[in-house]
Amino acid sequence: MRPLAPPARPLAAAVGTVGSAGAAAGGPTARGGTGRQPRARSGSWPAAAPARNTLCFISLCLNLCFLTVNCLDQHVQKSPDRVALIWERDEPGSAVHVTYRELLDMTCRLANTLKKYGIQRGDKVAIYMSVSPLSVAAMLACARIGAVHTVIFAGFSAESLAGRIMDSGCKAVITYNQGVRGGRIIEMKTTVDKAVKNCPSIKHVFVAQRTENKVQMGDCDVPLEEEMAKAASVCTPESMDSEDMLFMLYTSGSTGKPKGIVHTQAGYLLYAALTHKYVFDYQQGDIFGCVADIGWITGHSYVVYGPLCNGATSVLFESTPVYPDPGRYWEMVQRLKINQFYGAPTAVRLLLKYGNEWVKKYDRSSLKTLGSVGEPINKEAWQWFYHVVGDGRCTLVDTWWQTETGGICIAPRPSEEKAEIVPAMAMRPFFGIVPVLMDENGKVIEGNDVSGALCIAQPWPGMARTIYGDHQRFVDAYFKAYPGYYFTGDGAYRTEKGYYQITGRMDDVINISGHRLGTAEIEDAMADHPEVPETAVIGYPHEIKGEGAFAFIVVKEETTHKDRVKEELKTIVASKIAKYAVPDHILVVKRLPKTRSGKIMRRLLRKVVAEQSNDMGDTTTLDDPSVITEILEAYQKYKKEKSSS
Repeated sequence: MRPLAPPARPLAAAVGTVGSAGAAAGGPTARGGTGRQPRARSGSWPAAAPARNTLCFISLCLNLCFLTVNCLDQHVQKSPDRVALIWERDEPGSAVHVTYRELLDMTCRLANTLKKYGIQRGDKVAIYMSVSPLSVAAMLACARIGAVHTVIFAGFSAESLAGRIMDSGCKAVITYNQGVRGGRIIEMKTTVDKAVKNCPSIKHVFVAQRTENKVQMGDCDVPLEEEMAKAASVCTPESMDSEDMLFMLYTSGSTGKPKGIVHTQAGYLLYAALTHKYVFDYQQGDIFGCVADIGWITGHSYVVYGPLCNGATSVLFESTPVYPDPGRYWEMVQRLKINQFYGAPTAVRLLLKYGNEWVKKYDRSSLKTLGSVGEPINKEAWQWFYHVVGDGRCTLVDTWWQTETGGICIAPRPSEEKAEIVPAMAMRPFFGIVPVLMDENGKVIEGNDVSGALCIAQPWPGMARTIYGDHQRFVDAYFKAYPGYYFTGDGAYRTEKGYYQITGRMDDVINISGHRLGTAEIEDAMADHPEVPETAVIGYPHEIKGEGAFAFIVVKEETTHKDRVKEELKTIVASKIAKYAVPDHILVVKRLPKTRSGKIMRRLLRKVVAEQSNDMGDTTTLDDPSVITEILEAYQKYKKEKSSS
């Protein structure tokens, strides 16, 4: 690899110049409006440190990129028998260890198989597989030959799969005959067959065997393992430009079709690797356990690319947190001796309902760092995660980032040694991230103890470059609201000490009698109730106050006096926030509508309350669509009770 040259232009100019993605030159930049360096704050890194690291980022994100060499070959040369992946299969106790040498061999054979069947540099390949070493190898094989992968979550329907394939123009699909999750068989090949009937761009479907069951094979189907066995174990990596596309990942918008977020080669890999190393304090030899699916950005950045670039041992979790029982995570921690555990608040709240005994049953002394990812974690879940799971001795990092940011942007670590960590707060920007708060007039809000729209004032290596095939949508979604800044869509509060707390999506802000209030703030207060593990609050039109708060809650199974719980919740909100913040309505439901990555889809709850159930929009990411019917029935019953009382 030739030495890196000095930067020819600012990284900001890269936004809007991903030619293969149809981006337009001269697209938006995220430069800061003031041009000043961020001030050093109590408990944070000095202002010069992010600046130095940003220069380091930019200097490395240039010229040619050999991504898989950084993730595989360099480690094979140094420590070929180091374990790269531990595949925690659905059945506990059946983990499979894969070394870096074995993963490189698998990747090269798969890459050569793709090339044999006409997959070339720039072609798009859909990966529809459950979490496994082969699915990781599929991602890396595409990268090795310069193809662009789009991993599509293995739980999506045929219609959702087809929509993503058609939008991206994929030439091939890599899948399994079947998947296994939570003791259940998932018919993956059958789903792919239904999808590709409507996808003329698909030339081949590569089918691997996860189970021993036979599936019907058609003319365009290729038995993957058979072909890999015949392929050469050496594949020269394609030389890629730093701004060439690496992958697309589809994320749903509140309206309209899912959007294919584009990430490029060098900047993304660098950012994923650095955030993995410094946010989690990863040390060589640690076992890193991120339990996310590879179908989501968390799985891309902190199961595959970040850990492998750092030569880590990464856990691939195929199962669910409650299979075969609610102790699954912690039994796995004990058996595999996991050092860093990274999971979603939704799973934490779910396991909290089952009590402490399932945690205390297992030895968790190997844990050093706990991480939370997804929506903001509430204080009760944070305290349980920290005190019960971590025994009050593990660093807990509540991380804020997005599919579009590529990696963690705000987290309690890195920081000065032993700097404070405030529960349920992301706190500190990572190197090179300059967050700003904006008011309704598009002006920067100075000082501390203030709230506003969370924007980022300068570009960073891991940021998305465009939405595939629709760059104008990218500009409108992220750069139009606050010109010159990247708009995250989230609101945030900057504390008196200068820390950042995410208050929720800006479309989840309620204006009650002139008081602007984030729904997450009400949810956090309500979550302090010991019998209420989950809450979701939305705004609804109120003829007197303008807007009011409507709360959906899930109570523990043993709860019998639900009306008492409702009254106690109102008291809690009044005392913790204010009387005006007390929800006008509290509806008990069995469960909340969530995506497969665990995020609550509050816009669907707004549709229920607005009685627009015939226009739910994009629901393809729902974990279980039947939850909408449940909630609609509960809402109609609640309405009848209110009208008759």
